[in-house]
Amino acid sequence: LTQIGAKFMFVAGMFVSGCVTILFGMLDKVPNGTVFISLCFLVRAMDAVGFAAAITASFSILAKAFPNNIATVLGSLEIFTGLGMVLGPPLGGFLYQSFGYGVPFITLGCVVLVLVPLNICILPKYDSLPSKDSFWKLIRLPKVSLLCLTIFCLSACLGFLDPTMSLFILKKFKLPAGYVGLVFLGLALSYSLSSPILGLVSDKLPYLRKWLLVSGGSLTALCFFMLGPAPVLHIESQLWMFVLVLVFIGFSLGMSFIPVFPEILQCAYENGFEEGLSLLGLVSGLFSAMWSLGAFAGPTLGGFLNDKLGFEWASAIQGGWALLSALAIGIFYIIEATRRSSSSSLQNLSVNNEERTHLMGSET
Repeated sequence: LTQIGAKFMFVAGMFVSGCVTILFGMLDKVPNGTVFISLCFLVRAMDAVGFAAAITASFSILAKAFPNNIATVLGSLEIFTGLGMVLGPPLGGFLYQSFGYGVPFITLGCVVLVLVPLNICILPKYDSLPSKDSFWKLIRLPKVSLLCLTIFCLSACLGFLDPTMSLFILKKFKLPAGYVGLVFLGLALSYSLSSPILGLVSDKLPYLRKWLLVSGGSLTALCFFMLGPAPVLHIESQLWMFVLVLVFIGFSLGMSFIPVFPEILQCAYENGFEEGLSLLGLVSGLFSAMWSLGAFAGPTLGGFLNDKLGFEWASAIQGGWALLSALAIGIFYIIEATRRSSSSSLQNLSVNNEERTHLMGSET
């Protein structure tokens, strides 16, 4: 990122993603068989590269442009993430039913490509010097490693819902396929509406970030346990309860997600990392990598558990990941607070001894 610049990486990532999205919409013209499958993997892999470049650069640009309000800006932008989650399925479904397979992807790709020249004109150029700090030095910090676990678990929990929840809704509540997308609104709206508020709280009251992380992870675990609900509770699932739990999941995910980025940055600064675009690129890349890893593991493991154990048990087990991350980061914060308290006590004792020695010397 420091070699080619954040702006170029962002624009290039958008361009690649837009082009391959259009190509994906044309794959129905390819003959069935090995060629089709190979091209699907190739196109989606290229899309992943473009997306990773764009999202990593975007986080760096945001943090560089708003260094004192990172969580607030990130939370505000999550409104549009929620809008994408809300509007994407119905609009895509409408275009698919009206015009066929290719039109949704071609339309989306064209929209992305239209935004490329707009961003070239609007975005400022940020110059940065290469730093001696490395990715491995950052991830070896205990606090950063635990925050990475939090990102991974949150992404896995969210990704778990993609291949499993719609099937469960259709089977359990006998809803028409067109209404399934409306159930997702509970999660998307609560997440998008709460994120700006949580971001503002995280920036204005940074000491609350640890509480947001721990309580958010714990609430996420509880919600996934209740989503089925877990068979051990012997509670019959109701549609209203299912939607209500999704609302709480959206809120709890925001509680844990929004404070992570500024917490990693603060930890890096405390451990001697140089401020600048280079560090922002490292943190953004780490954040994106952990999120993508969770987005892969969540649907993969969740789909397997859903087939073997059913949605009720699978969601409860998935919530265990969130509980694990909450407990791990909570224990770390307790140990950190204990060490700081002990260090402060030792410093005060040392100062008192020096003052006493100085006074005794003055009296003699």
